[in-house]
Amino acid sequence: MSKPSVAELRPVVHPAGVKDRRSGEHWAGRLYMREISLRWTRHLVNTRVTPNQLTYLMVLAGVAAGAALLIPGLIGAVLAALLIQLYLLLDCVDGEVARWRGQTSITGVYLDRIGHYLSEAALLVGFGLRAADVFGQHEASANWLWAFLGALAALGAILIKAETDLVDVARARSGLAAVKDEAATPRSSGLAVARKAAAALKFHRLVGGVEASLLILAVAVLDVIGGELFFTRLGVALLAGIAVLQTLLHLVSILASSRLR
Repeated sequence: MSKPSVAELRPVVHPAGVKDRRSGEHWAGRLYMREISLRWTRHLVNTRVTPNQLTYLMVLAGVAAGAALLIPGLIGAVLAALLIQLYLLLDCVDGEVARWRGQTSITGVYLDRIGHYLSEAALLVGFGLRAADVFGQHEASANWLWAFLGALAALGAILIKAETDLVDVARARSGLAAVKDEAATPRSSGLAVARKAAAALKFHRLVGGVEASLLILAVAVLDVIGGELFFTRLGVALLAGIAVLQTLLHLVSILASSRLR
């Protein structure tokens, strides 16, 4: 069976709204990864590889990115950033293969969500262990405070996603349809303005996999220049603070909006 062309694939695997989803599509997907993924997808749609197998590979790449951060120096940070790009690519490809074959499923959606939880948490935990200097590259013994802060950032990243996902759970158990994007606007005008300001600054994105990996790479470069782990530890503290703050703000935003009504 001949491989479909990119032109044949595009209208099927990128139907209207996929790239424009307000809360579903990552900026990197819209900017470049969806175009790269199409080139991969065309080689996979006629193989025996299933969408769920691709999702498992996505999770493996994400978790491996966190493990890569245990490699000291710039090498570990570069490897982690590359693995996160592979994670993002596979995250695009699994859905595209499923749409082309008509194999979209509840199981696939569930595995995809679990994959995001595990991968992004693993990256932040790995960042904390890197800052803790568990192998004693810079200090005589590990400083577990930084590992704790990395775990705190990971917990915050998970809770932020859970807060969003649990809206649909709560609505489904109440017999309501899935929430629409318009319902995310807070009923209070003051909170609406605050939400727009936070969305414009996009500081909350730093605890996401792609953004966190780029931050980790940047601080690793700075540490090479400046020596020791000062910037890595500063980055861990920053992400932990953002994760805790965003967890609280996101919860308030949901409760103040029409998403639960």
